[in-house]
Amino acid sequence: MAVLQPLKVIIDNYPKDKVEELEAINNPEDPSAGTRKVPFSRELYIEQEDFMEVPPKKFYRLAPGREVRLRYAYFVTCTDVVKDADGQVVELHCTYDPATRGGDATDGRKVKSTLHWVSAPHAIEAEVRLYEHLFNSKNPDDIEEGADFKSNLNPNSLEVLKSCRAEPSLADAKPPTKKPRHIRPAIFKSTKPCL
Repeated sequence: MAVLQPLKVIIDNYPKDKVEELEAINNPEDPSAGTRKVPFSRELYIEQEDFMEVPPKKFYRLAPGREVRLRYAYFVTCTDVVKDADGQVVELHCTYDPATRGGDATDGRKVKSTLHWVSAPHAIEAEVRLYEHLFNSKNPDDIEEGADFKSNLNPNSLEVLKSCRAEPSLADAKPPTKKPRHIRPAIFKSTKPCL
């Protein structure tokens, strides 16, 4: 898992020095791809877009007083919002339900959203590149007569995000032998040379 625009979450009722190794599925569409262990701790990062202080009706992700599932982990409820001097949300405080480990409630209650996350003290810093179409039109030859093909280039075809956070298992990742499966759209590439 990786978080492109990190927002810190502190789980107030989770033990300060506790770290759990949770089982995560490598590819939800291919059970033969196996599983991996991901660390879970009191401090996490989630996507900034997965939280809204005043959510619209159809927003089911995290909000004050709302309970969501952390993928492969627990149900959490947002209890407090911390802002900087400019009024930007910089940290969330939550509580977790220890009976929901693995993502299901023993009492049968349901949540409407599952969020991906990374453990803050274990996360590695990553640079992520998001790609869009290279050309503005479907047919790159669709340009005015006499115009250079460069006039059809999409200036937003590449977005480089720095200071992303990724789970530690990606530190030694090698390029995949086939197309990788990501829960959210992005391409992740190791910057380390492969042997």
